[in-house]
Amino acid sequence: MPRSYFWTMLFLILHQIDAAYWKEWEMFHVPGGVQGFLVFNLAAIAVVLAGYRHVLLATPQAPRYAAVCAALGVGTCLIHAGFALAGLEQFHLPLSVAIIVLCLGCAVWLLCDMRRIGGQLARQDA
Repeated sequence: MPRSYFWTMLFLILHQIDAAYWKEWEMFHVPGGVQGFLVFNLAAIAVVLAGYRHVLLATPQAPRYAAVCAALGVGTCLIHAGFALAGLEQFHLPLSVAIIVLCLGCAVWLLCDMRRIGGQLARQDA
C-alpha cells in the first residue's frame, strides 16, 4: 500500500500545481479566490502527507487515510470529467489530462491494495 498511496498522493499534489496555472478557484467559485484555494491546499496536502506517514508506519489509522487519499484521486477525475463535459476549456493540455487520469488510476490501485490488505488481515483474525 505505501507505493500506491505515494503515487496517488504525488499525482494529487501535481494536479494542484497544475490547478494553480488554470486558476481552479475560479472554476469552483472558491470564496476568497486564490487565498481560499491556498487554504484548501494547505489542509488537503497536510492530510495526505500525514496519511502517508500513517501508511508507512502501518498505524491503525492508515486505512482511513488511504481511503481519503483514494477518494480524492477518484473525485479529482470525476469532477474534471464533469467540467470537460460541461465545456470548460481548462485542463485540456495533454499533461493536464494525463495527471488527472493518473490520479484515477493510482487511486484505483490504492483501493485494490486496501482490499488486498483488508483480506489478509481478515484471514489473520480468523
